[in-house]
Amino acid sequence: MAANVYASATDGGSGADSAQTRSGTGVPTAGSTIDCPDVGTKLTSVPEQARGEVDKELALLDEQIAKAYQRLSDSAQQVRQDSGFADSAIMNPLKDKRAAALERIAIAIDRVGDRPEGLDALAACTVRDSGNQAPAQGEGQDGDGGPQPGQEQGQDGQEQGDGQDEGAQGGNGGQAGNGPVAADFAPITSVQPGVGSPRQGTKASRGSFATDCGVNENGLFNSDNIIAAPGVTNGAHHFHDYVGNQANNAFASDQDLADAKTSCADQGDKSSYYWPVLRLQNGAQEQDAKSPGGGIEGNAGEIVTPKQVTLTFVGNPRGKVTAMPRLLRIITGDAKSFVNGPANANASWSCTGFEDRQLKDKYPLCPRGSDVVRTFKFQSCWDGRNIDSANHRTHVAFTDAAGTCPSGFRAIPQLVQRIVYDVDAPSLEDGGRTTPLFAVDSFPEQLHKPVTDHGDFINVFDEDLMREMADCINDGRTCGAGAEAEPGDTPEEEPQEQPTKTPEAPQEQPTRTPDAPQDGNAGGKPGDTGDGGKADGGKGDGGGGKGEAAEPPATNKPAPEPEQTQQPEQGGSPTAAPRTDAPEVFATPTPDGGTAKAGEQGDSKDEAGEDTEDGLGRSQAVGTATSAAPTPSLPSRTEPQAVGSGGLADTGAQLWPAAAGAVLVIAGFVVLRRVRRG
Repeated sequence: MAANVYASATDGGSGADSAQTRSGTGVPTAGSTIDCPDVGTKLTSVPEQARGEVDKELALLDEQIAKAYQRLSDSAQQVRQDSGFADSAIMNPLKDKRAAALERIAIAIDRVGDRPEGLDALAACTVRDSGNQAPAQGEGQDGDGGPQPGQEQGQDGQEQGDGQDEGAQGGNGGQAGNGPVAADFAPITSVQPGVGSPRQGTKASRGSFATDCGVNENGLFNSDNIIAAPGVTNGAHHFHDYVGNQANNAFASDQDLADAKTSCADQGDKSSYYWPVLRLQNGAQEQDAKSPGGGIEGNAGEIVTPKQVTLTFVGNPRGKVTAMPRLLRIITGDAKSFVNGPANANASWSCTGFEDRQLKDKYPLCPRGSDVVRTFKFQSCWDGRNIDSANHRTHVAFTDAAGTCPSGFRAIPQLVQRIVYDVDAPSLEDGGRTTPLFAVDSFPEQLHKPVTDHGDFINVFDEDLMREMADCINDGRTCGAGAEAEPGDTPEEEPQEQPTKTPEAPQEQPTRTPDAPQDGNAGGKPGDTGDGGKADGGKGDGGGGKGEAAEPPATNKPAPEPEQTQQPEQGGSPTAAPRTDAPEVFATPTPDGGTAKAGEQGDSKDEAGEDTEDGLGRSQAVGTATSAAPTPSLPSRTEPQAVGSGGLADTGAQLWPAAAGAVLVIAGFVVLRRVRRG
């Protein structure tokens, strides 16, 4: 069985399960597929009142094609023996069913608007060559050489798995003849490096905002498509990975999406990001092996969990971006581009280390040690009015080659979605027997062609966070939870300025207290508000004492020493205890008589016993400059460790008063002695 599975993947032969498990059925024909006009792309204007009914009819058209393709595959032998069989038994009935659905669409629109013209011309479909090598006569057939009588003429409502053995993955499984084939792969090293991005103008928005939503480790899959087929189960006819919003199915309302949980690190991002799953053609029985959208419709094999998913929003090379409207929907790429043509295709396949080389209609063969990469660059121009359109395309657009949006459109943050898979280059020479082939899920008649790859996005960002995103991008900054591994420019700039302002810290710190809880109050004590430094302890630039300790450093040349506080910020522990707004409650005496917050952070003392992780004070004076986003606060809270390690300035600040006092005492003794002698 395994041998047949792998062989069929490259030679276009019959399914692995045909001889042993599909009793009485004909072999799939990998050499043919069904090509129907894509009605959805033609309907650019549908009244809102008719949208629901039209969407359901469009989904029905997809289902009709899927069933017709199933019949064509199951009837391969009859098609070879009788050239008119496909038309009489499959294509003409399909045309009649499509005509009826198209008429219902026209009626639905006519009730509330102008009846669309020319829909009836879209009913006819054709059988076309797939480009895959057809199987040899009789290859992979079971003993009786053909399907059981009447099987190819099954009822329209018949389950597509009929006639299959219980152990089969499905008569049209990707491991059973409908792709991928060897011709669908190409070495990435054979691809020439591409051109770069458009040159950025002086008004370009150069920032970026990253969100981290995981890799679908939650295992959220379904074959619905809430954008293209809302309210229709199995509207996609292939399975999707979902990250972000955890309520995405065909029946989710806008409120369901808004109320849902999210897999994103920043809980303000409840957006839905989804794409067709990638599968290994290794004969594995997945959870959907006997389900519509899965094995029954040709999407078979082991689902591969991505190794990495990065979701980054970037700017426009010609100007500023505007915030996306809430619930904006974008589909990029075309799931039907194998038969529709490349007009809306947007697939990009590459390998790590070679991402300046992109394949559009081939899967990449990556060198050893390199991973497969799928990249989607979404449309980044919006019409300024609609969050969706009848064909799910005309409300958004791509920029031109120079980065300019079409007339009447405005630039929005562009989602760049990058998905990495740890899969090896398949062994084409033995049909994937040694190392299995891989392919994305697709509509059955699209044959798992790489050009059909696509991505979907629904914006369910908190509106304030979306505005922050636009501001960040327009300001040229790097922001977002997904950018934590690369701290933004702000957290590093403020510590450089702070040491020169050490004597002024007592005046600066109180103005920054409102930012403290935003920086890092997770797990803080009840009532924490972050303004705990006030005038004591936190002014610790001079050694942890109250405000009066800030004066001596002005004459003690402290500037060189505080520069050392910049270094521990980079490598300090991010697990500092929470801040507090009541330092007088948690303050404890320091050896020099000053006060510092120790009650909440027993492990944050420096060598001198001073608390170095307080809610305000030296930590706050340096750290709150990063409070534009919540995450940079963690590095800033490691800053006070430098107080202990930097020692000289702080020690000097503490010893100057003592030294001055000692000099006065000695002088007093000298004067007293002279007086007595006199």
